[in-house]
Amino acid sequence: MEKIFEFVLALLPIIWLIIALTAIKIPGFKACVIALAIAYVLSVFVWKMPLIDSLGAVAEGAALALWPIIIVIIAAVFTYNICVSTGKMEVIKKMLANVTQDKRVLVLIIAWGFGGFMEGMAGFGTAVAIPASMLVGLGFPPAFAAIVCLIANATPTAFGSIGIPTTTLAKITGIHVIDLSTNTVILLALLIILTPFVLVFLTGKSKNSLKGITLITFISGISFLIPEYLVARYLGAELPVVIGSVCSMAATVLAARIIGKGEVEEKYRLDGREEVKITVNQALIAWSPFILIFVFLLVTSKLAGPFNRTLESVKTSVSIYQGRGGSPFTFSWLATPGFWILLSAFIGGNIQGLNMKELIVILKKTILQMMKTVITIIAIMATAKLMGYSGMIASISLVFVTYTGSFYPFFAPFLGAIGTFVTGSGTSASVLFGGLQAETSAALGLNQAWITASNTAGAVIAKMISPQSIAIAVAAVSLEGEENMLLKGTIKCFVIFIIIVGVITYAGSRMLA
Repeated sequence: MEKIFEFVLALLPIIWLIIALTAIKIPGFKACVIALAIAYVLSVFVWKMPLIDSLGAVAEGAALALWPIIIVIIAAVFTYNICVSTGKMEVIKKMLANVTQDKRVLVLIIAWGFGGFMEGMAGFGTAVAIPASMLVGLGFPPAFAAIVCLIANATPTAFGSIGIPTTTLAKITGIHVIDLSTNTVILLALLIILTPFVLVFLTGKSKNSLKGITLITFISGISFLIPEYLVARYLGAELPVVIGSVCSMAATVLAARIIGKGEVEEKYRLDGREEVKITVNQALIAWSPFILIFVFLLVTSKLAGPFNRTLESVKTSVSIYQGRGGSPFTFSWLATPGFWILLSAFIGGNIQGLNMKELIVILKKTILQMMKTVITIIAIMATAKLMGYSGMIASISLVFVTYTGSFYPFFAPFLGAIGTFVTGSGTSASVLFGGLQAETSAALGLNQAWITASNTAGAVIAKMISPQSIAIAVAAVSLEGEENMLLKGTIKCFVIFIIIVGVITYAGSRMLA
């Protein structure tokens, strides 16, 4: 009974967030601060965490929130604000409208394809912030833009930031990264095909939403899945989503050009968009910040080898949390996406005609615009660190393992989902529960790579309902205080997706036993 009691208490911050954001409709920054207060009281008075250690955990969570997460979000929204200020976002919108005037196809290209690409290259919120702001710029409703980008961002997260969640899981568990990568794609395969259909359905808002573009929608998913699987199977975790997303974008655009030539129904047509001729020079100037983001992130990623290691050497290690399980916290000043996105924004803004003074003014306005988001993310990351270091996460996982018995494989993805819901990070979910999944599967005689990969599969699905992800989406589309709307818009999809992965994990565990 004591274990059950601790399990319920440990879940209180999570339960509070769900209730606060859905039933009570408290703004996210307030709900997350209260969740932090609940976690703090529990960690100190129930889990007997020393006062100094509890403060250190909060401080480390705040540090992690500021660098690298918040810097990425601010840089992404800053990039968008520059393009709006210079009028180049209008050029980008016209170019996208020239590809197709079908809103459903545009959502596939921007939220699914381009969003997947941003996740694979950078992660840390860029895959939600940048595509969502672009959709709003095209005239889509802010809440809709945020919801479709949150849902689209789920499956690509397994290999986000050049594969960090999966490579981290491999290091923690000692399982070969190829095995984990391959199993993760297999576990997510059905969802990778299903997600574009969900996005089209949400765009059309009716049972007839797929009319005329069923094949295009299928191509958008299958052209993502096949390259992702092949790269994961033969190369590893770094490039599956990068290559998969590029193939998906190219295939979707090509399919729209060839198959989607017919007249688009008015309700699916982008309002007031006539095909406009854009010169190559105009296009390059308009896209310059995003082109620079791509180039900088590519040449500074782990794919660059020695150069990446040189950048990673520019760091500062600080001992913030000094309690049990703690280690020095490292600020990587140059090997972080936020720095390069910010640099891209400044250079791109200059190319678009802004001087340094004007760029600084836009940056200041962006920071002020996002203060509530900053508070939200600091609070949720501090909560995550408290729950991890105090033993609250361990109490949750212990009950899962003890009471699920032979049905453990079905529930294994739920552990990963809890990890991401609390931390907002698929990588953190790997750190929290990866070792547990590997050890438990070995003890139960299950396939270790399969069960451990299910942790990642569950973790990425929870990205769409994580308070951190929702805070990023809210900031990107200027919907502060409307977090409950986004959670309600994604929760049903989360439930369906997590059950599907649970069933696949359970069935696979029987076949691989």
